[in-house]
Amino acid sequence: MTAVDAQFYWMSAKVPNDDFMVYAFDGEPTDFERAVEDVRSRARGCRALTVRVDDGSPLTYPSWVQTELEPEWVTRHQLDDHSWTGCLDAVVRLAERQLDMRVAPWRLHLFAPVHGLPGGTGPGTVAVVQVPHALADGVRSAALAGWLFGRATPVPEVTASPGFLPWRAVNAVRAHRKLVRDTHAGLLRPSPGTRPALATNTRPAGTRTVRTLVRRRGQLRGPTVTVAVLAAVSGALAGYLGDAAATLIAEVPMAKTGVRQAHNHFSNVTVDLYPGLDRHARVQRIAADLADARRRAQHPAVRTADRAFAAVPAPLLRWGVGHFDPEVRPAQVSGNTVVSSVYRGPADLSFGNAPVLLTAGNPALSPAMGLAHGVHGIGDTVAITVHAAESAIGDIDDYLARLDAEL
Repeated sequence: MTAVDAQFYWMSAKVPNDDFMVYAFDGEPTDFERAVEDVRSRARGCRALTVRVDDGSPLTYPSWVQTELEPEWVTRHQLDDHSWTGCLDAVVRLAERQLDMRVAPWRLHLFAPVHGLPGGTGPGTVAVVQVPHALADGVRSAALAGWLFGRATPVPEVTASPGFLPWRAVNAVRAHRKLVRDTHAGLLRPSPGTRPALATNTRPAGTRTVRTLVRRRGQLRGPTVTVAVLAAVSGALAGYLGDAAATLIAEVPMAKTGVRQAHNHFSNVTVDLYPGLDRHARVQRIAADLADARRRAQHPAVRTADRAFAAVPAPLLRWGVGHFDPEVRPAQVSGNTVVSSVYRGPADLSFGNAPVLLTAGNPALSPAMGLAHGVHGIGDTVAITVHAAESAIGDIDDYLARLDAEL
């Protein structure tokens, strides 16, 4: 296991980080059990889906070892409320049972029938793929789910490159100095930095709610889906929080360039949300900030820092993760909310003979983040998911209505 993936694995004991990918299918398979067996068969044919974690030595990084797929990795659940909203409430409760990767690296939860699916022609099926972060980031998770539901593209193996820490550390220091010089020279714009914590950064407590808004790509006004949603979140939060929202920033996961050398191949960037600007100006500034963040992420300093981190000895990283205290409350944060955006490919997936309608997510909350947004597209359909704790957003219906209007 690479250093960055091991960090996610060890950190999950302190801050749960399982990802829950929601796929809604139009109808129930004619032969439900056959559809389940087809998924199991495809999983057996993918090396990345037939591994578990062996973390036997404190002196080394955990290992991925081959394992047999167990029947309980694919489970059908009974719903108390068969509506789309009731199903999303059940998805929230799934997060109470994080996976032990020493036993199971992923799990598929099936719900059927589900009534009122957006765009559906009748009762449908909802499949939720639960994937711990150590196994995959958003892009890789989408590839794994795509394989399970019939996509022909294999999920590539990831090969880490070994290295010598002192030499890589020296290179990282030199590259960082160049990053500082390039920033001072105006060749790169600096990151927005941190801002005051707001109500949305309150430790999650009370009821947790997941809700979705669904749009066609052409209905989202902006150069990209991500920019359009960020601008809408800005307006919705500004209206909901009032004057406190003047300094709004968002944390946005951004895929890294170059060859993937870990299951997690992304970085988090900070983007100003400009709530005081009109919508047109806000969209332009957010798009420019994302472009600046992408240029910073492509600077040689970032790649050399990644290579140095990849060579950190396992006992040192394990010690560092062990000393992380999730109870510490920050006064300054790198995001007042998270907006995670992933396009999951063409609408070519199916469960049995039921075609895919949409895909959504259940973006994770953390000790300092009580509001998260997921933006997930498949084909021409985009689902905007809001995951909020009552302590951060006391009136989820009011906030959702504001976001709906902004979109």
